[in-house]
Amino acid sequence: MKGTIRRRGKRSWEIKYDLPRDHQTGQRRTAYKTVKGLRADAERELRAILSRMDRGVLIEPTKITVGEYLDEWLDKSAPRTVAPVSLQRYHSLSRNQIKPHLGTIPLQRLRPADIDGWLQNLIEAGNLSTRTIRHAHGVLRRALAHATAIEIIERNVASIIKPPTLQKTEMAILTAGEISETLARMKGHSLYPIIALAIGTGARRGEIAALRWVDINLDGAAMRIERSLEQTKGALRVKLPKTAAGRRTVSLPAFAVAALRDHRRQQLELRLQLGLGTLPPDFPVFGNHEGDWPKPYSISDRWRDAVRNRKLPKVTFHGLRHSHASALIAAGLDVVTVSRRLGHASPALTLGTYSHLFKNNDAEAAAAIDAALGGNIE
Repeated sequence: MKGTIRRRGKRSWEIKYDLPRDHQTGQRRTAYKTVKGLRADAERELRAILSRMDRGVLIEPTKITVGEYLDEWLDKSAPRTVAPVSLQRYHSLSRNQIKPHLGTIPLQRLRPADIDGWLQNLIEAGNLSTRTIRHAHGVLRRALAHATAIEIIERNVASIIKPPTLQKTEMAILTAGEISETLARMKGHSLYPIIALAIGTGARRGEIAALRWVDINLDGAAMRIERSLEQTKGALRVKLPKTAAGRRTVSLPAFAVAALRDHRRQQLELRLQLGLGTLPPDFPVFGNHEGDWPKPYSISDRWRDAVRNRKLPKVTFHGLRHSHASALIAAGLDVVTVSRRLGHASPALTLGTYSHLFKNNDAEAAAAIDAALGGNIE
């Protein structure tokens, strides 16, 4: 391999160097690079290029832009490791938040200053939440990590510049009194059994939507969670929990058992009226009479309507899960039990999410160690 240098201006030099021959055609290939400064700077750069080539770590030049690369990555590589619902979100963030600002920049010329300026522009626009900006940055960082791995670029510049810090805010939850009031006001609503399960078990929306009657043991007042229902554009997908802790058996409070019994009775009566027979074991608990799965987004929409129409506390559907966790902690349950019930991967995750709810019993801790020592040390 060899290279040459020629002057292109007063302080500009063009490096010309040979690339390895095309592995399919055997044809010679040549690459060019412009260096500003002294000839010594150009000579130093040429030596570095030839050295990297000798060691087999040279990143070959390409004219692909950030936008073109993102499209290719999202269409071909990302689907192997990204869940469909997340991939849908990635496409939206790429289309609306990344490509309009960075899309025309050649991928190999993307610099940390470009990332810093992009983030500042998103912040100053004032129409995006910090969470959305962080998500957009995360998509770009992940895409560039892949580009680094397959040796299109030498470094991931998005990992160098950090996104804005997310200020943690507490989610609105139901108090003990509001839980009773909400359940009372929802009685008679078609969504009531779903709300009873959300409040009574802390199960996620997708987990409740994916329930089959075979998963419910009404006599034993227990529910087995093994799957989750995920909704993307025009499609529903049943998926397994991300961790083993997500597969769990949850005991049901009496009001949830009563709600499910009533719901099952109504579901069975409708099927018999329509001549469809009894309920198969794998029939969706909250599906329609034909056995179609409920749409998770529709559950949230119906809950928002109920909150407005029945004048309920303004808590999101996911807030019902947090309300359940809060009630358990207030009742004095230990963090391990709460973690298992919620399906968290570890108690550390539960503590990180709900640490502000656990009481500070430091004085009790001092009394406990005194009692353990039997008062023998002064």
